[in-house]
Amino acid sequence: MSGLLLIPLLAGSLLGAADRPLHGTIPCADSARSTCHGPAVFEVAATSSVWKFTRTQGTKDGESFAAIMKTADTGQSDPDFAGLIVRCAPKGKIDVLVALIRPFPPRSHPRVTIAAAGGGTLTFDASMAAAGAAVLLPDEVSAFAAGKWQTTPSLSVAVKESDSEIKGTVALNGLREAYHSLLANCSQ
Repeated sequence: MSGLLLIPLLAGSLLGAADRPLHGTIPCADSARSTCHGPAVFEVAATSSVWKFTRTQGTKDGESFAAIMKTADTGQSDPDFAGLIVRCAPKGKIDVLVALIRPFPPRSHPRVTIAAAGGGTLTFDASMAAAGAAVLLPDEVSAFAAGKWQTTPSLSVAVKESDSEIKGTVALNGLREAYHSLLANCSQ
């Protein structure tokens, strides 16, 4: 399955129930309308980059979850690296996840190294989400998505668990606009 198809599927499972249809309205990519009826995925475009916005209905009546996702640069990434997910979390938090195609064991705690184009490398211990198909980065990483990464061209990511390592690159063009769209939809 390609990373382009897998990320929306992963987001649905990470956000709460991809198998349930979305009811109601979602923000519309067409600027002439404020809301759209229909599919829960639209594109936030900027320059040569496309971030996908998804909204998934939660288990409680009226509950929904939003996320933005960007697929990996396939020319610079391992085949098992799908991309990056930034999602709304409970209590006003924002989570950042690395989406994988080949999962790690669900209870593993991989070591994640993130290198920003133009400088700066960080290493974190992370945890698994979505049955091992996504790596949940620590809370402090959300501050980078909210700030520094919005002016960074790309990230190189390495996820290492035991003797297995998956590497990938994600272009961050358009993150600022996509992130602001996400924030505007977190509490809806």
